[in-house]
Amino acid sequence: MITRRRVVAGSAGALLLAGIGGRVYSAEAGADELIALPGKRPLIKRSFRPPNFETPLASLRSQFTPNDAFFVRYHLASIPNVDERAWRLKIEGASVKRPLEFSLADLQRGFEHVKLAAVNQCSGNRRGLFTPRAGGVQWTYGAMGNAIWGGVRLRDVLNRAGVNADALEVVLDGADQQVLPATPDFVKSVPIARALDEHTLIAFEMNGEPLPHWHGAPVRLVVAGWTATYWVKHLTSLRVEPKAFDGFWMKSAYRLPTGKFPGARFASQENEQTTPITEILINSLVTSHTDGERLVRGRPAQIAGWAWDGGSGISTVEISLDEGQSWRPAQLGEAPSAYSWRGFRMALDTSKAGPVHIAVRATGRNGARQPEKLTPNPAGYHHNIIQTLTLEVA
Repeated sequence: MITRRRVVAGSAGALLLAGIGGRVYSAEAGADELIALPGKRPLIKRSFRPPNFETPLASLRSQFTPNDAFFVRYHLASIPNVDERAWRLKIEGASVKRPLEFSLADLQRGFEHVKLAAVNQCSGNRRGLFTPRAGGVQWTYGAMGNAIWGGVRLRDVLNRAGVNADALEVVLDGADQQVLPATPDFVKSVPIARALDEHTLIAFEMNGEPLPHWHGAPVRLVVAGWTATYWVKHLTSLRVEPKAFDGFWMKSAYRLPTGKFPGARFASQENEQTTPITEILINSLVTSHTDGERLVRGRPAQIAGWAWDGGSGISTVEISLDEGQSWRPAQLGEAPSAYSWRGFRMALDTSKAGPVHIAVRATGRNGARQPEKLTPNPAGYHHNIIQTLTLEVA
């Protein structure tokens, strides 16, 4: 059976009873409050209920983001503690030939195990940097992380049940629940082609460990290259259907103005005005320094960070030291997969005192390049403009 308890509650006393750690403050985070959830190092609190906690920049400096530092994102406030021995995953729907039910042991023993390095990025990452302000959780840079996800291919599980030719979408549901009946359950769908893609996984491991509680234990979906709204946690049900799913989180939420952004289409969910957000757009992030940081004159220094996209892979990262007038290629590291972020670095000249104006832009193997200007949209999605920062040599 699935047991649930309200981990994050509304009062300070309830928070302590729920095991929330002490509060600390960080100079890096400025006025942002850092709080340690059970099993987590201190993260930037964006909301208590539902729990939304951001990874500080300092914890994004490794190739793979540690599990205890990975961002936490929920839409509903009742977070499940799942008994993995009794947990079951149902495969059903009008376009399934043989409805089936799998235990965790069934998945682990009955299908080929695969591992995939992939960025998990909230659709609203960097929303808090939009001007004018966009509604929603005010994330800055840390609603993302890179991990090695281990599990089985979704297509292998679906093929075991059998998929009819009329299948259009796979509807995904998890064990998290709403507190108030009027709150819509968090149910998503993906096109059947994306569900059958080899890089869509039912994951039960994260960075070589069993999937942690805050990241969807015992299993979650991994839709590599697509934003995290489709990576449903605490997965319990997969329904293969011949028609478009019309739940709130598809028809009303996580949508963009039609035709304004590149990326994979979700044709069955499109209309003239809006379309669902799908792929992660090309982006980069400096993790070695923060804007306004001071460098010691004459001491060696280098700018470093990560670049990523929706799965084409990164071909180049360029850095400007003269406010975008000229660009030089950065040195790139290896990427464990096209869905993982790829490191970049470049030495800085610290021989002279004064400001160093830095801009970074990435280009993908598909030719996509970070833009100079934001594309406005009401939900504050796809903040991927060229990052700029100024360091001071003194």
